[in-house]
Amino acid sequence: MSEDQEAQEDELLALASIYDEDEFRRAESAQGGEIQVCLELPQDFKIFVKEMPGYPLCLTAVCRRLDELWQENQGNVLLFSWIQFLKEETLRFLCIQSPLEIVSPTKALPERKRSEAGVKRAGGAPVEVSWKEPLDPRAVVEVDPRTDILPQLLDFNEAQRQKVFDSKVYCCGICFSEKLGSSCLCFKECQHVYCRACMTEYFQIQIRDGNVQCLNCPEPKCTSVATPSQELFARYDRLLLQSSLDLMADVVYCPRQMCHTAVMVEPDTTMGICSSCQYAFCTLCKRGYHGLSHCRATADELRNLRDEYVSASVDGKKFLEQRYGKRVIQKAVEESYSREWLDQNCKGCPRCGTNIQKVDGCNKMTCTSCKQYFCWLCLSQLTRLNPYSHFNNPASPCYNQ
Repeated sequence: MSEDQEAQEDELLALASIYDEDEFRRAESAQGGEIQVCLELPQDFKIFVKEMPGYPLCLTAVCRRLDELWQENQGNVLLFSWIQFLKEETLRFLCIQSPLEIVSPTKALPERKRSEAGVKRAGGAPVEVSWKEPLDPRAVVEVDPRTDILPQLLDFNEAQRQKVFDSKVYCCGICFSEKLGSSCLCFKECQHVYCRACMTEYFQIQIRDGNVQCLNCPEPKCTSVATPSQELFARYDRLLLQSSLDLMADVVYCPRQMCHTAVMVEPDTTMGICSSCQYAFCTLCKRGYHGLSHCRATADELRNLRDEYVSASVDGKKFLEQRYGKRVIQKAVEESYSREWLDQNCKGCPRCGTNIQKVDGCNKMTCTSCKQYFCWLCLSQLTRLNPYSHFNNPASPCYNQ
């Protein structure tokens, strides 16, 4: 290994020890890795979003600056300098200050000034990037310009806030023990923090006392309420409703994955009509309603149908016969018994999978379908020139068998 390769290996090891996997992930098979940098904005930084921003232009300027750093540090390790620049100097380099108004450059600049447009460094020195020259091919924008970027910014910001909260240690205001934020709950309005164990017990007491509509912060005189996205109330309310509906024999759920609305079913009928998506379905097989025709059983259902039918009561057998039809039941039973016999008495050809039964003779078998020679003991494919070499080789597991 050359000196450059050793220096690169040492730098990769150092980066892996400095940054967590979310920021630097080393490649498993190649020399390198992937860097993901999140910029931490100053306190009270404000952003106004009007149009899709000119990210390719800004990224091109950043790519140029990274190339300059590479030129300035030729012969030295560079990745750490790149990461520090991206994390600590990008905002200053691009002159990004609060309030930041994100506007489409094509609408924000007059036509005559577009060729002179660029990103300025701190101090007023312009970065040589114009609208007329091609963008750097490395400046890839993953955000679809047709989508609204504001919800994505808010979701990402909230995810990062939660990540920071989960990594810090807090003192529970109830049991006064110190725990990681991942084991705690923070009320958004008042910012009071409690561990989840204490809050679970506190909410359970509130719910048992009938205060399910007002799960307040335990702090005296605090009026902050646990919002559905914060704690158990939303899940409790949803599960309570679902468990109540599950106990009702005349209620089923719409089988469509994006719906699952509760549907009331009329007595003595197998048709359900969803009030939300208007889907008419069979309440037995959950497929589209098929009138008086029998339900169609899937391959998995047919495999389990025999055991269900054999172990069912008289009324259960009648119900299955009405649902699937006697012919389907009989076919499922026959196929099940045939499959059991094949599993007990046959083995599959290692080449084509055809079931082969051995009646007598040696362990060298010939497939009746593809004519492949194979060993009955270990199912290894045998050569046509000398198939018995498998049994004559001392290193073979089937030697002398």
